[in-house]
Amino acid sequence: MTSEQSIAAAPDKAASTRLWWKRRAIIALGSIGVFVALALGLGIGLGLGLKHDDHRLSASSASSSSTASTSATSSTSSSLEYNPPLGNESWRLPPSEYVLDMKSWDLNAEPATRVYNWTISVIDAFPDGVLRQVLVINGRYPGPMVRVNRGDRLLINVTNNMPNATTIHYHGLFQNGTNWMDGVPGITQCPIPPGQSFLYNFTVDNQFGTFWYHSHAGTQRMDGLFGPLIIHAPEEAEYQTRYGYTQDQVMVIQDYYHDLSAAYLPEYLAPGNENTEPVPDNGLIQGTNYFNCSLYQANSGYTCYDNSTRALFPVEQNTKTRFRIINMGGFATFQFTIDNHTMTVIEGDSTMVEPLELQTLKIASAQRYSFVLNANQSATNYWMRAEMDTHCFFTENPVLNPTVLGILAYGNSTALPGPESVGWNNVMDPLCEDLNATLLVPSVVQQAPPAANLFVIQVAFQIGNDALDLAYINGTTYTVSDIPTLNWIVPHLRSGNTTYNQTGAGASYGLQNQYILDIPDNQVVDILIQNFDDGSHPFHLHGYQFWVMASSQEQYFPWAIYDSLNTTNPMRRDTVMVDAYGWTLIRVQADNPGLWGFHCHIAWHVAAGLLMQLQTRDDLMKDWTIPSDVLGLCQA
Repeated sequence: MTSEQSIAAAPDKAASTRLWWKRRAIIALGSIGVFVALALGLGIGLGLGLKHDDHRLSASSASSSSTASTSATSSTSSSLEYNPPLGNESWRLPPSEYVLDMKSWDLNAEPATRVYNWTISVIDAFPDGVLRQVLVINGRYPGPMVRVNRGDRLLINVTNNMPNATTIHYHGLFQNGTNWMDGVPGITQCPIPPGQSFLYNFTVDNQFGTFWYHSHAGTQRMDGLFGPLIIHAPEEAEYQTRYGYTQDQVMVIQDYYHDLSAAYLPEYLAPGNENTEPVPDNGLIQGTNYFNCSLYQANSGYTCYDNSTRALFPVEQNTKTRFRIINMGGFATFQFTIDNHTMTVIEGDSTMVEPLELQTLKIASAQRYSFVLNANQSATNYWMRAEMDTHCFFTENPVLNPTVLGILAYGNSTALPGPESVGWNNVMDPLCEDLNATLLVPSVVQQAPPAANLFVIQVAFQIGNDALDLAYINGTTYTVSDIPTLNWIVPHLRSGNTTYNQTGAGASYGLQNQYILDIPDNQVVDILIQNFDDGSHPFHLHGYQFWVMASSQEQYFPWAIYDSLNTTNPMRRDTVMVDAYGWTLIRVQADNPGLWGFHCHIAWHVAAGLLMQLQTRDDLMKDWTIPSDVLGLCQA
């Protein structure tokens, strides 16, 4: 079978989370008055007036075990009143939507125009059994798959029926020549207002592999505005033959909360909060999972249905399947395993790599991998385990089971895995690292050219002394600008105004709280990210892939090694983890014109201001005319 289904399944024993250190990297930068601007900026698409009451149990009163759910309407606790489910789960995206039909898709088709019409709205749903509001595209959760060939023109017409403004960012796409379609409010566009539509119109050039899309307005992506984006190319047939897979499908993993993300922000950003990121209530695979309703008290305010499900992935014995796994969550790093099976990694962030066999795959927020699974075990069912690295959580959430389970089903069996399903018993990483980049060797060899310049980026949080919980890059905390930086800068470049050129000098262009590196035309540069925070940060660069030159958990970069770095085909990707109190060195050829966000992909940290911009190819940008429909969004 090539379809993927969901079935009701019994929960496993809940695992307790572990305390992690407090953040104490105190710096004296900025002014607490910036919170006003930050709150206004975050108001885009968030609705900060939402009230969040923490109805969770205390750690001492929460149950650490759960019982099997066999009835779609039964409760696991007689003290909690349950409303029967409406019986209509049409909002669930059909599992087959994430299966790629390999037979009918023409990898060699002439470039075409592919059109998608999306209506974004807010609905009530219960992906894991707990009723809450979610953000959906065309009424479905999670979002639909976008599928194109390299060279295709993509038209996505977005109608916003939510009460808040929104955007869509196409994660990992270069957007060469269409920077204004990158979908970042305050940088490349004004957001799409409620009740209005906007057409994203661009051509997909020079890329293929596994990508995704998501809202870039506030923390909306944590509430459901995301989905996979797959770009095919003729070369893909060579990899199918090389690795022998006959099935291909997307797997989405995510952390998950039982309230709208905006409800957590006022407390998270409040003065003296020691940067305690909200801890997830659950995790999902393919938008579904089991939740033990008895963990909520009768007066919790939550409605919980005991009919939640686990994702089922059918395979036929002695066949191979390519899984494209994407961490679309907003916070947690996952360690992914499949009982009794190894995985052969062949792609990372759309870079095809030489085969790497692993028992455990570490995947940070926004990262993507493809692995080939050989169904060569006994014909029964096996657990697929996506375990959150709770070392990165500052507090415990007593309702969270950090191990999210799916089922690898031989022959489409709906039975629960039995004693034959044995986990790998790997130790959880205490430092929330991603997969070591030196293990990933790109299949297409590309040398890293010499760098002509070096920029040092220092990352820290301002906390303590009742200061607001804000993040800083080189002393600047980002807030969303009313005028997108692209709209501001292009006219200055066109007029030849060079007084705004402040390469590497800090916040520039007269825009408050905007740290922009204006890199000389087509220059190859190194960016050293120094993390003075005690949490790890998955950094994502828009518009580019970069070479991962080196990284370390040591505090400072050893300059003695700089001239002897490995330039022979280092890993190329667009999202990389910078370890706690460590550093990562990346190399970028700044050849793509535009304003490109560079930020931590933990949603809470972006909300706190952990974002900067790269400005590249002024020589081309000065001749740009930003389309009128893009400019019109700022007049709506």
